Amino acid sequence: MLAYIVRRLFIGVIMLLVMSMVTFVLFFSTGDPARRACGKNCSLAQIEQTKKSLGYDKPLVSQWTDFLEGIVKGRQFPDDPVLRERNPEQVVDCAAPCLGYSVVNVATVNEEIKESFPVSLSLALIALIMWVTGGVLLGVFAAVFKGSILDRGVVGLSLIFYAFPTFFIGVFLLKFLAIKWGLTPVPSYTPIAEAGVFTWLNNLLLPALTLALVYMAGYVRITRAFVLESMSEDYVRTARAKGLPNRVVLVKHSVRAALTPLVTMVGLDFAGLVGGAIITETVFNFNGLGKLAVQSIQTKDLPTMVGLVLLLGAFVIVANIIVDVLYAVIDPRVRVG
Repeated sequence: MLAYIVRRLFIGVIMLLVMSMVTFVLFFSTGDPARRACGKNCSLAQIEQTKKSLGYDKPLVSQWTDFLEGIVKGRQFPDDPVLRERNPEQVVDCAAPCLGYSVVNVATVNEEIKESFPVSLSLALIALIMWVTGGVLLGVFAAVFKGSILDRGVVGLSLIFYAFPTFFIGVFLLKFLAIKWGLTPVPSYTPIAEAGVFTWLNNLLLPALTLALVYMAGYVRITRAFVLESMSEDYVRTARAKGLPNRVVLVKHSVRAALTPLVTMVGLDFAGLVGGAIITETVFNFNGLGKLAVQSIQTKDLPTMVGLVLLLGAFVIVANIIVDVLYAVIDPRVRVG
């Protein structure tokens, strides 16, 4: 198992290197990044100084290697040593893993992500708990009562929520539950250290529920299908023939086998949400990674875009590694080579 994990981690690092190179080339070869960072009214002298300050005057390969070195060792801005010696009070230290410096926001990409990341992570965690718990339980419930009114009602409701776009559900919950009826406070993210657990959860309830309802709808249908499929397998019929109680057969055999494909979905969905639930964060005005991504695109803030792409890619790769390892734990039929 240890050798397998090490091998997967090595492959993950290689994938990140390739992804960083492709992302770097795509973003920084579509135009002059110094001109975009400097703004519309910059003179040629200001553009040249911006190039030296951010290292854009170097060949693209050198820029990429400097970027990778910054991730490992950290980096200082301005990138040019002459500029750093001339204006030592303006030197910005970017600790490892340094993802670059945003001239648009006058801050390192690390600082921008550090401010936005807790918002997206908190939202993703609460939504994950909601949709996995609700989706799996309702899916198993529908499978057990296959063909009944309860089964049709659960599946029908899941289809309705699956059909509605995220922004509609978010606006509906915000307008009626929070504003009109006052059942919940109007969401406004406050760190858990400042607000306390109850207030923190209360403010995350509506945006997390918005995401959970959309994802839960899909998990209900998929869980139901997987449980029904596993209930027709030979090993389940054998377990019943041995006289095991239906509850034991359902939990230890049918549901456990159905969880294996669901783990892949959960890992990738969670990684995507941590990268930023753009629509939900916009509806509830949460300053998470999704909103930061939209702002960086609007302002053509290339260093921030590159940093966010790499962060999301890292989460997806790590999620895949965790999923592969969990396969052997959930399903004994899976063998790790």
